[in-house]
Amino acid sequence: MSIEGTTGPDARRRELAAFLRSRRERITPEQVGLVPGRGRRTPGLRREEVAQLSAVGVTWYTWIEQARDIQVSPQVLDALAGALLLDPTERAHLFALAGRPDPRPGTPSPAVTPAVRALLDQLEPVPAAVQNSRFDLLAHNRTFGRLFRDLDALPPEDRNTLWLACTDPEFRAAVTDLPELIALLAGKLRAQMAEHLAEPAWKRLVHRLEAASPEFREVWARHDVVAPGGRTKVIRNALVGPLRFDHTNLWLGPAAGPVLVTYVPLDEETRAGCARLLDLVVGEQAGRPLAAA
Repeated sequence: MSIEGTTGPDARRRELAAFLRSRRERITPEQVGLVPGRGRRTPGLRREEVAQLSAVGVTWYTWIEQARDIQVSPQVLDALAGALLLDPTERAHLFALAGRPDPRPGTPSPAVTPAVRALLDQLEPVPAAVQNSRFDLLAHNRTFGRLFRDLDALPPEDRNTLWLACTDPEFRAAVTDLPELIALLAGKLRAQMAEHLAEPAWKRLVHRLEAASPEFREVWARHDVVAPGGRTKVIRNALVGPLRFDHTNLWLGPAAGPVLVTYVPLDEETRAGCARLLDLVVGEQAGRPLAAA
């Protein structure tokens, strides 16, 4: 069910219940530091485990998933968003369904833990980022932030790889295989969207892309699907010149969840170029002007 075309508190409560169940069922106990135990029949987490992680009463959480007529506070929603590892778009959707203001708008995704953040930093100068299954960029290190264009100069809603490939001139200029990349990302999005057909965030992204990009409309109409996987990339970086990478995805949880995207240099020139790019970014942060290649 989608909230589009439905009205009234009953419909919203049912949609909220379905959304929470879907998020709960996609998370493994290991992802949240729980021991899975033997003989589990429930996919993902149990209700009592979500209640434990969010410090919410089991009965109260059960009532929410049963779409009971109860008022859920912003504090409870905040705790549930953290327990269920919601990314920023999912978090906003949760609060919208509950009809409550978010007390902490712009909260980073719990998938980007301090350990993951530290890993991104320690991988420098190798470009790396955390991306969800919609291709939203949730976090990145400094090298990745300038690999295609200055990501930090964009609003968060535009930090999406497929959106940038279809609409952003700087990003498109850096890509050497643009038609192939758009077809690949669109095929992956369609394959991954099968589990999210009723979710407004996914439909909103597709509608936004269809309105902005004739290239995307043409590719999307083919209904091609592509399995996840890595490949070789050649990037024309505006600051240091051409760079060659082996692009890989390392899953941080289930295949439909966030991934650690890494760009491993394929040759010495690229390794030196990444080091130079990081040095330029560090220099810019220190007040020195950038000098393009």
